[in-house]
Amino acid sequence: MSKDNLSTLEKKIIELLKSYPDASIPVPLLMDALSLSKKKGEKKLKASINRLKQHGHILVTKGNLVRLNEVAESDKSFVVGKLDVTSHGDGYVIVEGRDQDIKVSRRFMGTALNGDKVKVKLMGYHKKSNKPIGRIEDVIERARSIFVGTLEEAAKNTYLIKSDQQSSRVDFFVDPEDLNGAKPGEKVTFKLIQWDDVRGYPQAAVIQSLGDAGTNEANILSILAEKQFASDFPPNVDEFAERIPERISDEVIARRRDIRDEVVLTIDPADAKDFDDGLSIQMLNNGNYYLGVHIADVTHYMPRGSELDEEAYGRGTSVYLVDRVIPMLPERLSNGVCSLRPNEDKLTYSCFMEIAPNGKLVNYSIEETVIHSKQRFVYDEVQEILDGKVKHKYINELKILEKLAKVLLEKRFNEGSINFETPEPKFVLDEKGKPVDVIVKERLFAHKLIEECMLMANKTVAYHVDTLRKNIRGKKTSKNDHPFFYRVHGQPDLEKLNNIRETAKPLGINFELNGQVTAKKINSLLKQVENTSLENIINGLMLRSMAKAEYSPKNIGHFGLGFSHYAHFTSPIRRYPDVIVHRLLKRYSSGTAEYTFDQLLQIGEHCSERERYAVEAERDSVKLKQVEYLSERLGQTFKGTISGVTENGIYVQINDIYCEGMIRVSDLKDDYYVYHPKMHCLTGKSKGKNYRLGDAISIKVVRTDLEKRQIDLELSGY
Repeated sequence: MSKDNLSTLEKKIIELLKSYPDASIPVPLLMDALSLSKKKGEKKLKASINRLKQHGHILVTKGNLVRLNEVAESDKSFVVGKLDVTSHGDGYVIVEGRDQDIKVSRRFMGTALNGDKVKVKLMGYHKKSNKPIGRIEDVIERARSIFVGTLEEAAKNTYLIKSDQQSSRVDFFVDPEDLNGAKPGEKVTFKLIQWDDVRGYPQAAVIQSLGDAGTNEANILSILAEKQFASDFPPNVDEFAERIPERISDEVIARRRDIRDEVVLTIDPADAKDFDDGLSIQMLNNGNYYLGVHIADVTHYMPRGSELDEEAYGRGTSVYLVDRVIPMLPERLSNGVCSLRPNEDKLTYSCFMEIAPNGKLVNYSIEETVIHSKQRFVYDEVQEILDGKVKHKYINELKILEKLAKVLLEKRFNEGSINFETPEPKFVLDEKGKPVDVIVKERLFAHKLIEECMLMANKTVAYHVDTLRKNIRGKKTSKNDHPFFYRVHGQPDLEKLNNIRETAKPLGINFELNGQVTAKKINSLLKQVENTSLENIINGLMLRSMAKAEYSPKNIGHFGLGFSHYAHFTSPIRRYPDVIVHRLLKRYSSGTAEYTFDQLLQIGEHCSERERYAVEAERDSVKLKQVEYLSERLGQTFKGTISGVTENGIYVQINDIYCEGMIRVSDLKDDYYVYHPKMHCLTGKSKGKNYRLGDAISIKVVRTDLEKRQIDLELSGY
């Protein structure tokens, strides 16, 4: 039946389903959407649905749900998306705007690799799950330029690389001429040369040897390379940085607000070298605070489009691994020219804010400045001064900052900020990078003091641009009138929050949503589990339910902080988005434009992706050290908390180390255990023993795998 022969109602049904191509819609909902009366309309609708089903235009699935048969719609049978390959080898193509991913069997994946942008043909729907299935027709764009793996000699003069990616389903062939000096048994980075036929090996060339597989250096460099970060800078970038003069000319100083005589302080971790922010504080005669947040003026030294700028954009961010920092800028800049080291003249971009005693912003200015830091503090030192344990000549300034920070903190939580506090493990390493102890970083008020001042500055610069935009309203405006680069954070996923509610209910924890997500409800839940064995578990679940914060010119506000306007301004040495914000602010102060809305949209996608990769690399380095640490403690007993229960086993978070391992069901040999998903527990069929989420448990480490970064546990006493 052609579409020309469809009745008016049938055409309406098709058009409605096209608006929701991968949704299955109940018949009563279709009736409402089509404004059909219950008596006569139901009969007509069922007849139309049957006709459309018979001729292949729609599918009617279990539960009497109606959906479009996209395969029958020629213009919809091909879609483009990103391939996500599981560790089992099957793939899912993620298509923007679709609720359901398209499953691709291993045999229909062609020459596509994990993360590639692919063209996929829809082949129908799975009989049992009713989910779309497809076949990859073409690789549009490769996701990776650098791969990581271990070089092996399969036969004489025949070399293969086994990829580190668990999702990689193939080995890579290397011609002896493309070994680049690498030897079998070494961890290497490599690039794909070609892969034209799925029946053959993809051909690769070694870029660099990272050292013998299994060594600390090879493991750490592998993590970086997996996330497409390089530890070294290209020679031309280093040369550019070396040409930058340290001395500030009198002409440059003359064009700036000179506050070198004022007291500016920096407060950073003890091992930090890239000091990108300083503070000044005064009490005004009217009782208001006058806070200055002074940020390293990176854009003065990094012209847009220069070799340095291109490299910084490509990296997007500094990466903080357990045993090293991979900076966004060469060390000459990050630790030298731009770093706000004490007793040196430095160029800064400053946000001065007059703040009332209740924390309300009264007035502000954003100015190019030159400072001369009077003191470099570390957090522990500041805390001792605030606690009265140590006297210091700048105690008055620190006390005023403490008082202001407490006001800002209280105001922020009262206005809808979410109070996340998660423990962060820190490793004590020997000279070879081997972990010899694990401690938890202490969270001091000195940390919060700096955070509140930085948040206030970030909030103020975003408010500033919004004010500029409001001043031109009334005229004909477009998206390119003062576009800005916001740090945005959407509302959490309601379905995931409902799952947390169901998880918390059997544990006696009340988390009522009633279809509405608010910071107050989330904070109430976090307060209920504070200082209990469930605190870290619920905090972790809540964090995973949150949307990812991103960079975008589309301002949707920041849900987690409770701010309607927010941007990243305070860390341009280590974050490229802050560089963009500085450039925009400087241009707007002179009445000109720097970036278009669409350019900022593209930059935002890139910077958000680079940030995600950096976070993953940081987490992987922590997990690696946790596995290394426990590899030396096989058979030892630890206390832990059950952090997850599945039909396959029990996940346990080891106390004090804050890492997770798994007890497999097959290793619970005292009984046959049945999984109860609603109760989040395993129950022994004969003896009735329960293992439930949040329970304290004693375990021992039985196996570790550095390559997979996995920890296998058993119950203590087995």
